[in-house]
Amino acid sequence: MGALVEIRDVCKVYNPGENEVRALDHVSVNIDEGEYVAIIGQSGSGKSTLMNMLGCLDVPTSGLYRLHGQNVSELDDDELSDIRNREIGFIFQGFNLIPNLTAIENVELPLIYRGVGKAQRMELARKALEKVGLEHRMDHKPAEMSGGQQQRVAIARAIAQAPPIILADEPTGNLDSHSTQEIMGILRELYEEGRTVILITHDNEIAAKAKRVIKIRDGHIEADTTGADSEMTGNSLGMMGKAMTQQIAASAN
Repeated sequence: MGALVEIRDVCKVYNPGENEVRALDHVSVNIDEGEYVAIIGQSGSGKSTLMNMLGCLDVPTSGLYRLHGQNVSELDDDELSDIRNREIGFIFQGFNLIPNLTAIENVELPLIYRGVGKAQRMELARKALEKVGLEHRMDHKPAEMSGGQQQRVAIARAIAQAPPIILADEPTGNLDSHSTQEIMGILRELYEEGRTVILITHDNEIAAKAKRVIKIRDGHIEADTTGADSEMTGNSLGMMGKAMTQQIAASAN
């Protein structure tokens, strides 16, 4: 599989001049097709700016961003919008569902904007809701569903037209532990089906579910780990704390 995302020496500068803020400072990273990547960082680290860049919601101040080999940095707003519609399924922390629409109507809505015919979009929306286990909730409105169910509707909306990239921004941030496990399970299934899943989070345990973890801090890529190394990222602090406790107990005895 080839490189899906190619970012080279990208900077994003706000308020250029004396009070400028470098949200991204000479960042370079590749993401291949079919990868499951977590981008982790605390508030102010630059992870949200990087997410906006990856999702074609913003363009770099300088540097190169290629998506499927196309130089996104040179596109206008209409062209960026077209790429978002075709290539990327967005999942947000806040669900962003329309309160007065049912689950199936919420999933259908982006398909209307894409010009999909009524019969086809209803079928796509139904299949997407079935995929996330909500076939019995299609006619329910958001207020009639739990937070976990609302997020599953949001996932169904993101995957209804089978975009190759799933971009999930803190998708479990408003959920309890049980719903979090459900949502992470769905993201795992999407990855196993061949989708490219890019997860934005501040939580080490959530990041460790991915196959690759990119840690960003102060606008720089601080670490990039894969496989067992990424699992260590989420568990190392807890393991270190447990080891220290055992050492203290042994000394006391």
